[in-house]
Amino acid sequence: MKATAGAAPGKSVLLDVRGLKKYFPIRRGLLQKTIGYVKAVDDVTFFLNQGETLSLVGESGCGKTTLSKVIMRALEPDNGQVLYNDRGKMIDVVSADPHTMMRFRRRVQYIFQDPFGSLSPRMTVFDILREPLVIHEVGDADYRADMAKELMRLVGLDPRFLNRYPHSFSGGQRQRIGIARALALKPDLVLCDEPVSALDVSIQAQILNLLKDLQAELGLTYLFISHNLAVVDYIADEIAVMCRGRIVEIAPREVLFKNPLHPYTLGLLAAVPYADLQRKLDLNAVLEGAARSPQEWRSPYGWTAESAGELVDVGDGHRVRMQTGNQDQRLSA
Repeated sequence: MKATAGAAPGKSVLLDVRGLKKYFPIRRGLLQKTIGYVKAVDDVTFFLNQGETLSLVGESGCGKTTLSKVIMRALEPDNGQVLYNDRGKMIDVVSADPHTMMRFRRRVQYIFQDPFGSLSPRMTVFDILREPLVIHEVGDADYRADMAKELMRLVGLDPRFLNRYPHSFSGGQRQRIGIARALALKPDLVLCDEPVSALDVSIQAQILNLLKDLQAELGLTYLFISHNLAVVDYIADEIAVMCRGRIVEIAPREVLFKNPLHPYTLGLLAAVPYADLQRKLDLNAVLEGAARSPQEWRSPYGWTAESAGELVDVGDGHRVRMQTGNQDQRLSA
């Protein structure tokens, strides 16, 4: 992923998001007059390379899920572009016609956070896995039946369970079914919206290993949303930290964990518990970054009424949002 250039050597850009914005009006009174806006996604720009995993990290309400829905155009953006590389042809998702959108939605699929609510209790597993193929008119009845069996094997479930209903499965098994459904149309990009947050820790590891194995086997690209930095450390190639609708820091995984710079990122990392009695939580560091308003962050990272700063390249693919008026401050960062 690069800010102002294309893919790294030997890699191709699969998803190119430019200046994306999504505001929700705040209405009050009998006439529901608009008195302001919630800036859920505010001028977000990034690239995602084919075969890589970009993780969006941030506290609840920072705009991660909204961003993923805007990328799919489940929500209409207020401004910006979403460019998708469809076998060498760049598609502008924001302005695409219905025919192009139908083709785009075969290439991009979604894994939901809730393995219980995302599966219809009135449909068998066979019907759940067959549904995307029916909607997109892929194959005949025999092909769909064979595909359902193959998907079950792919995610580590017994095809004999196809006639069961979701209630007869555990949470981890349901999430495997959700993953199988997302793979039914053989997508290139999978948007993973906190796919392990509702699962036990031991099951989380199994699902993460499954996702990594599927990526290696099928050449998948992931946009992985999470607030769990331990999960992100395991699965991500690059990490984008979001706060109040904006990306405040982007870096390769090993660079971000080794040398975090932004106060918000430092606050998130300080809040990670460790199984070590000698390594206590640093609550002051947490409050310094995550719990304070952007206007109170130390210079040059603080936001002003006029500007939230811009992403500045500090080397090694590491970019941090800061005010750029003082060159000395930039160099010291």
